[in-house]
Amino acid sequence: MGDHVGHGIDSSQLAQLIDYRDWLVSEALPVGGIGPAEAVRIDRRHIADSLLFAAPMEEPGEIWDLGSGAGLPGIPLAILFPRTPVVLIDRSSRSADLMRRAVRILDLPNVRVEHREIDHLRGSPPTIVSRAALPPEKILRVVKRHLDHQGVAIVGGSWTRKPSAPGWETLEIPRDVLDQTVWLLIMRPP
Repeated sequence: MGDHVGHGIDSSQLAQLIDYRDWLVSEALPVGGIGPAEAVRIDRRHIADSLLFAAPMEEPGEIWDLGSGAGLPGIPLAILFPRTPVVLIDRSSRSADLMRRAVRILDLPNVRVEHREIDHLRGSPPTIVSRAALPPEKILRVVKRHLDHQGVAIVGGSWTRKPSAPGWETLEIPRDVLDQTVWLLIMRPP
């Protein structure tokens, strides 16, 4: 998978990712933060999948994770880029509370959790990510409104076939990297 992430992971980052995985199983799974059948797939399907969002980006100035849920992909990205401010945004107060607990347990000073509707966001971050939270057309509207003019937006989903969206580049991650073929939609400045 390292070839697909494009960034190295040191031993302390690996330890934090393992702590996050353990937290997902012990706390997020029992309260519905991830599905009940996902415990056996957390490493490859959730942690590794989230790290793939780093492939098309240099170390960003700030990341907004829209519809973050249990902190995916934002928390793994915050671990990978410890000097980058990461804002986890979700409209669910339960999800926001869950993510705040994970941030405290993992001691991630670069992460802030926002309980907010996407339509009420203010600002222009250099990087926007979203994983299985919104359809590409809704993200496209948010990206056009908020993304810094030199920024990059990366969207992943649980698509069963290659997605296509006008204005987005598609990056295919082969089946042998995760437990299935996945695609990332990427929008860069023209």
